[in-house]
Amino acid sequence: MSQAEYSRIGGWLLAPMAYLIVTLLSASLMLLLYAMAIFMPESREYLLTNAQAFTLQWYFSVLTTLAMWCFTLWLLWLFCHRSQRFPKLFLAWLLVTVLLAIKAFMFAPVPDEIAVRSLGWPLLMATLLVPYMKRSQRVKGTFTER
Repeated sequence: MSQAEYSRIGGWLLAPMAYLIVTLLSASLMLLLYAMAIFMPESREYLLTNAQAFTLQWYFSVLTTLAMWCFTLWLLWLFCHRSQRFPKLFLAWLLVTVLLAIKAFMFAPVPDEIAVRSLGWPLLMATLLVPYMKRSQRVKGTFTER
């Protein structure tokens, strides 16, 4: 492939971009739900009057979701600017998504089938995208900007 073909983002690079966008939309929806819970009087009262451990877990979930939203948005920005930093940070981001899915699988009070489904996507995407990001000539040729 010539350098001109690498100047465009295309091919299999659309898969990581799509996954980042879907994750950003998902985190945005979660933040909206958390905001609704804070601003609705019944749920705010429930948070204030419930056990401290539950309230701390809830706020930790809000902060984790906000941090992942910011990290994902920043990665999308790096991706669109074809930054050299993107591939390594994307691999770190994939690891974080897998770790968060494992945490949810182990500690969330949801049925096993939902927990396994929520763990499946991050594992599948990491399995497919890590080798691609590490070995692809397109990745090496596309992410060249400082």
